[in-house]
Amino acid sequence: MSNDLDTVFAALADPTRRAILAMLLEDDMAVTDVAEPFDMSLAAISKHLVILTRAGLISQEKRGRVKWCKLEPDAMRSASVWMQGFGQFEPVNLDAFERFLEVELPATKDS
Repeated sequence: MSNDLDTVFAALADPTRRAILAMLLEDDMAVTDVAEPFDMSLAAISKHLVILTRAGLISQEKRGRVKWCKLEPDAMRSASVWMQGFGQFEPVNLDAFERFLEVELPATKDS
């Protein structure tokens, strides 16, 4: 499991790959369409797609002469579950904290 998490987080660490995933949220896309908005070669985009595929975040299939990319959202499930484990801490209530400070640290004459 740890190795899978490492692979997913390593794939998500790159902003280009995150942008590709965001694009694929809309619909499946041909590789050439994925590459279009980026200022890099098709070969560079293909390398990003290989990393995303190895991490299981996307799948690729050939339809006729065109290679298509599809988002595989279940691949992020283990990462999401891992991150939710850190949600056990209560969020800071800033209003309550401010009231606490007003009581504990009375305003000075200059403020």
